[in-house]
Amino acid sequence: MQIHYGLDREFKIPNPVITTGSFDGVHIGHKTILNRLRKTAREADGESVLITFHPHPRKVLYPETAGRNLKLINSQSEKIKLLKTTKLDHLIIVEFTLEFSKMSSADFIRRILVSKLGARKIVVGFNHHFGHNREGDYEHLYELGKYFNFEVEEIPQQDIDNETVSSTKIRKALLAGNIQRANAYLDHHYIIKGTLGKGSSELQQKGFPTLCLPVEEDTKLVPPDGIYAIHVISGNKYYRGMVQIRRPGGDCPASSCDIDLALHLFEYNNKLEGKQATVYFHKQIRNDAIYTNGYDLMEELFEAREETEELIY
Repeated sequence: MQIHYGLDREFKIPNPVITTGSFDGVHIGHKTILNRLRKTAREADGESVLITFHPHPRKVLYPETAGRNLKLINSQSEKIKLLKTTKLDHLIIVEFTLEFSKMSSADFIRRILVSKLGARKIVVGFNHHFGHNREGDYEHLYELGKYFNFEVEEIPQQDIDNETVSSTKIRKALLAGNIQRANAYLDHHYIIKGTLGKGSSELQQKGFPTLCLPVEEDTKLVPPDGIYAIHVISGNKYYRGMVQIRRPGGDCPASSCDIDLALHLFEYNNKLEGKQATVYFHKQIRNDAIYTNGYDLMEELFEAREETEELIY
């Protein structure tokens, strides 16, 4: 996958088949669009292209309302990592600004999709909107496609157990600690990516060594306080373990505060300090009640370890 930052360059992409959107989570609905994008590009002897935006448009357009507390399923580096697995040909990351947001849908199509990229076909998800005030939709695209000579295809909604998948529903599941439901919507494990650091010396002394994983972006959504079954991949090595999430003061809402994650790997390796790692979440083992109901934390940690080690994952 070739990654392009911005549109200030000359693109020479053969017969590009294009889609646009934030693609937060790279969930099962997004994957359906990207699979169709790749298939269509192959049939057209072309290449697949995703145009996405950073920061998230809501953060720019509604900084004091809808965007103020918006937390995203993926950091930018996590989204890139997940998109690479889809075998997408080109990822174009456009800086989303107030000036860019004022571009009309017709101008976006004419100036960027047609003139800049030479779109052969545009693939969009169900009820997709774009351009200034979200004025562009499938019907608008279809009419412009006849004028500018490109094809348009709309992909229907994706359902799991008759429930429509969306990034919003995934965020709600994660904020409730319902990792298994979120993973089903995503069609992969919820992840947190970052650089491993030195863990708690206090827990180390009590026979419970940990590694610290700071959250790399303040817009990253992190599940509520508790203990979770995880596996970690660093380099080419796989480690089973658990993670303890606890926010400063213990009373911050699930979608705020600076957070460090304490990873306890069943095959602890202090040589992992300073290494890049990806944490894959499987299941909540304990909720945040362990921090508020007077339980003995060390006893809870060791019991949670026993339960986690018994899981098959």
